[in-house]
Amino acid sequence: MTDKARYAAAAEKAIDKLHEEGRYRTFIDIEREKGNFPCAVWRKPDGSEKDITVWCGNDYLGMGQHPVVLAAMHEALDATGAGSGGTRNISGTTVYHKRLEAEIADLHRKETALVFTSAYIANDATLSTLHKLLPGLIIYSDELNHASMIEGIRRNGGAKRIFRHNDVAHLRELLEADDPAAPKLIAFESIYSMDGDFGPIEAICDLADEFDAMTYLDEVHAVGMYGPRGAGVAERDGLMGRVDIINGTLAKAYGVMGGYIATSARMCDAIRSYAPGFIFTTSLPPAIAAGAAASVRHLKTDQALRDKQQLHARILKTRLKAMGLPIIDHGSHIVPVIVGDPVHCKQLSDMLLEDFGIYVQPINFPTVPRGTERLRFTPSPVHTPEMLDGLVRAMDGLWSQCALNRAELSA
Repeated sequence: MTDKARYAAAAEKAIDKLHEEGRYRTFIDIEREKGNFPCAVWRKPDGSEKDITVWCGNDYLGMGQHPVVLAAMHEALDATGAGSGGTRNISGTTVYHKRLEAEIADLHRKETALVFTSAYIANDATLSTLHKLLPGLIIYSDELNHASMIEGIRRNGGAKRIFRHNDVAHLRELLEADDPAAPKLIAFESIYSMDGDFGPIEAICDLADEFDAMTYLDEVHAVGMYGPRGAGVAERDGLMGRVDIINGTLAKAYGVMGGYIATSARMCDAIRSYAPGFIFTTSLPPAIAAGAAASVRHLKTDQALRDKQQLHARILKTRLKAMGLPIIDHGSHIVPVIVGDPVHCKQLSDMLLEDFGIYVQPINFPTVPRGTERLRFTPSPVHTPEMLDGLVRAMDGLWSQCALNRAELSA
């Protein structure tokens, strides 16, 4: 066997393993319809088309279709053209980027903000760079932190401690065991997206004060969604001023693209000056930055949209619970239904799509632990009562058809 054949065989073996375990990821080709979210068109492999309703998108509030956002993007596109023309350091900083960062800084009541091409890059670049700024830094990370945080902490190269999920007592034990003089940072999330549970922000901030540690809070699934201006759970709970670095996204509730950190002017300046993930990446297109800024600005005052989304999430959870389906409910906008088997999870997803035009992607290992495979629904303000009725009826019928257990699996 030649070297190239051996390489190809290794790749094939790896893919075969995913198929055997029932967790091979299939991309569903969809075409969103402007002004008609959450409706879309599924372009099937055989070339045919099917009208579907998207129930698993992260455009939580439908802002990717909002006229305010689209108008801002059209205006910027007509004014400046397509791309930014370079990295932020070399011709890629425009007035649109500066306006976006000003909107974000105002949102989180921080001195400044720094925009990246995604929240993944923002987490990775920031957390991997902090060790350069704080030699000897120890990072304490929740065990269920997002992959981007885990990767950034790993690449940091410094000491790390993993505390059990939301376990403040365990975090205290780890903090007490380390040198009091060592610089410390606690990294955690406000909403953990797979279960929809909340991080204990106040308790962690109290520990950070006690042990002179910095706090790094990922609000990716909360920005736009919680708080009187949509700044996240920390704003909702009156704790935003106690968090040192806030990470957020522009690609979920804000409906566009990009990520950011919001923090002190000195910290932002240091990250932008030392983080390779920021320095060597082409900046967002001006039209994207303009649309994101318009979305952030709009959601600072549109509480009705947030309220409607939360209402739809509560209704869906109540109805699924009433049928005895094993859902996880921590009071957030995320609605996970535990299936517990990757093959069944994929089959259920496929049947919902094929038979009912309901698109919800299966969530399998390694995104969630084995045995907790699930369908993760994200109802939006623009899902209609008729769409919700159709989803509930489909889940009721298919759950029985697949002979899946009901409340026995609930978490």
